[in-house]
Amino acid sequence: MSTPVDRSVSEARRDLAAVIDTARSSHEPVYLSRRGRRVAAVISAGELERLQGLAEDMMDILDAEAARQEIRETGNEPIPWEQAKADLGLA
Repeated sequence: MSTPVDRSVSEARRDLAAVIDTARSSHEPVYLSRRGRRVAAVISAGELERLQGLAEDMMDILDAEAARQEIRETGNEPIPWEQAKADLGLA
């Protein structure tokens, strides 16, 4: 991981193309600050998509673990997919 790039909002406004190019080429965020405090970050679209995919995967993992915990706590077995489809009139 490289050293984070920090730019003031006013600097970024003056040279937005360079900020975007830095984020794309470095695959690291360019932090935007106002009065010395970070207020936003510019990241490449590809990096955002990768992070969103990871977040979705993590939600799936947490949901699966919650379902396993519910099974342990209640002792109920999951409903087989074929039965669920039949119960919903989808089979």
